[in-house]
This record gives sequence, structure tokens and C-alpha cells, in this order.
Amino acid sequence: MISKEQIATDYQQIQDEICAALELTDGKARFEEEKWEREGGGGGRTRIIQNGNIFEKGGVNFSAVHGQLPENMKRALQVESDDFFATGVSIVIHPNHPMVPIIHMNIRYFEMPSSFGGEQQPIRWFGGGIDLTPHYIVDADAQYFHSGVKAVCDTYYHDFYHRFKLWADDYFYIKHRNETRGIGGIFYDRLTANEELSWDSIFEFSKALGRSFIPIYTELVDRNRNAAFTEEQQLWQYQRRSRYTEFNLVYDAGTKFGLETNGRIESILMSLPPTAKWLYNYQPVAGSEEERTLSLLKKGINWA
Repeated sequence: MISKEQIATDYQQIQDEICAALELTDGKARFEEEKWEREGGGGGRTRIIQNGNIFEKGGVNFSAVHGQLPENMKRALQVESDDFFATGVSIVIHPNHPMVPIIHMNIRYFEMPSSFGGEQQPIRWFGGGIDLTPHYIVDADAQYFHSGVKAVCDTYYHDFYHRFKLWADDYFYIKHRNETRGIGGIFYDRLTANEELSWDSIFEFSKALGRSFIPIYTELVDRNRNAAFTEEQQLWQYQRRSRYTEFNLVYDAGTKFGLETNGRIESILMSLPPTAKWLYNYQPVAGSEEERTLSLLKKGINWA
């Protein structure tokens, strides 16, 4: 099994690659970097892009933290050890164009020591996922996104896409709205080696998913960035952003983990959009594209 230090190093490289490609795609804005240290151990690199040609706000964050887990997190993770190590890359991009979708991706690794029979063997797992939140659902774009993600999954294991898509449908679900956050994608957690999957192959899958972000997202950006839009469509974009905000503050596990482990608040909440609106009892016009989008925010759609 490759070391946690090498995992962190490779994740940092993926962060570098993604930031460079996003700057090229935007053509104007540049990432601002802030290096930070966690009081309990470790730190990270927060990189934020703002006020660009197409990216109104986005973050590509790397962290590698360690220390002791609070009791409530030990109970939530169902572990007994105090010490932990966690590293990963987390991305959220909010475009300024209502026809360009919001995207989120995360790849991560978690490790903690555990004693079995007097010998120290670490508990470890990989997690991650990628999901798309269009303000307006375009069937061809949804199919392209899911087909690209499925291709990555199929390269490493035959049932990854099917299993992880179902997981994403359940995870990225806004229960109090009875709707999904977007069109889903994949989500997985606590992925460990077994007779069919080695640690190295799981790590390679994690990196391949990270490196699929740029070709998939830049294609979707370029398809839609030059389309004209109205004030009403931008208002709908802000309305959809409010649902994204609700999910991240109420349900997102990464947000909860960061807050409970005394993480850096600015980095944790970088996923929130710069502008969102909560219009009271907003109802889309019957037969409109807004109504159609709402009708497709549900589990179980086979986009691939």
C-alpha cells in the first residue's frame, strides 16, 4: 500500500493541474492561494478564483490534517482510536452564467491506527465523488457528464458506476425539498481493498477521477458559455443556488467533518455561492424550462 505521504503529494499535484486548467478556461481570473495550518496538526492550501469571465466564485482546496478526533466524530465514524490522518482535494465552482452548471468534486483518503492482536495496523479508506448541478438541465449535457464519469469507473471495476451512482442519488438529496441537488454523479465512501481490488488500484481510481474533472467540465463550460441569457434566467440561477446552499449547510458530511474537527472555516464554507436568493413560495411558469428542470430533480434517472 502506498504511503499516506505519497497520497498527499499526488493529491497536491492534481490540485495544481486543475487550477492551471481552470485559469486557462476562464481566461481572466487567477487563483489566490492561502496556506494555512490546523491547530491540531497539519494544514492545507486554499485556492479561490473569483470574478472571472465565467467563474464567479470557485475553490480548489487541498488539505492534509492529522491529530485527535473529537468524541462525537469517533462515534459518528464508529471508531475507537483517537489519532487520525486525512487528506484530499475538494472543488466547487459557481459560474456566473445560468447555462453553465455548478460542479463539485472531492477525492479523499482517511487513516487511523488500530490495534489488532498486539500489532498496529491502520484502518484506512478512500472516498470521493463528482456531481453536477445544472441551473437548467440540458439532456445532452447530462448524458455527456454521466458517460464521462462512467468511463472512468468502468476502467477500474465493472460495478463502480452503478453502485456509486445510486449512492450519489441518495446522498445528494435535499429531503426537506423532496428533490435532488442536481443530476447526481457518483459518490463513494470507505472504499477499501479486497480480493478483487488492491489498495493501489483504488488509489489509481481516485486519481483518475480527479483528473477527469478538467476534460469533463471544460467541455460543458465551452458548450454553454457564449449563450445569451435573460434577467429572469439569472434570477432562476440564484434560486437554484439557494438549494445548493441548503444542502451544504444541512446535509453535507464534509462540512460537518470540517466543523467538528476544528477545520478552517473559510475553506470549509468556500462551497457557498457568492449570491443566492430565497424568493418566498417561488413557482415556475407552467410548461417553462424552469418547471422542466424541477421535474428532473429526482432519483433514478439513467443519464448514461
